[in-house]
Amino acid sequence: MAILDIVKHPNAVLEQKCETVTKFDKKLGALLDDMHDTMVANDGVGIAAPQVGKAIRVAIVDFGEGQEPIEMVNPELVLYEGMDTDVEGCLSFPGIFGEVERHDHVKIKAQERDGSWYELEAEGYEARAILHEMDHLDGVLFTSKITKYVTQEELDAMIAEAEAQARAEEEEQV
Repeated sequence: MAILDIVKHPNAVLEQKCETVTKFDKKLGALLDDMHDTMVANDGVGIAAPQVGKAIRVAIVDFGEGQEPIEMVNPELVLYEGMDTDVEGCLSFPGIFGEVERHDHVKIKAQERDGSWYELEAEGYEARAILHEMDHLDGVLFTSKITKYVTQEELDAMIAEAEAQARAEEEEQV
């Protein structure tokens, strides 16, 4: 397995609609493995094929919390509801963060690396990550959806505040 180079903006591959995957072979499996390794090595929670220079409809989301990575080949959004605004970043836009409004609950249909179809429902941060990666497959960049840019310092303060609140909630339960 290999760590691939992340395509940074501006690059034309990031803004084009990706081709449907029709060949499910070892080459696709190797690409998925390499994409996952690349995402983990870059501290990401999601990555799409255009971010490694491949204009095909393949993306991965993985929170690394003991659950299996979500591999999405030719994903389709079949249900969406609710809206939520939260801060996003992107491996192709290092150091850029911003508030983006997205659907809070989604259901997708996608293919596995072997071509078999599955359905998945997600909500909250998981739904946000899935939609972010699916946008990449249509050449839609998160910067086109940012309603307010957030500095690294503001993001660090938000994370620290959320962690402090989580600790306080844990202490209340004890």
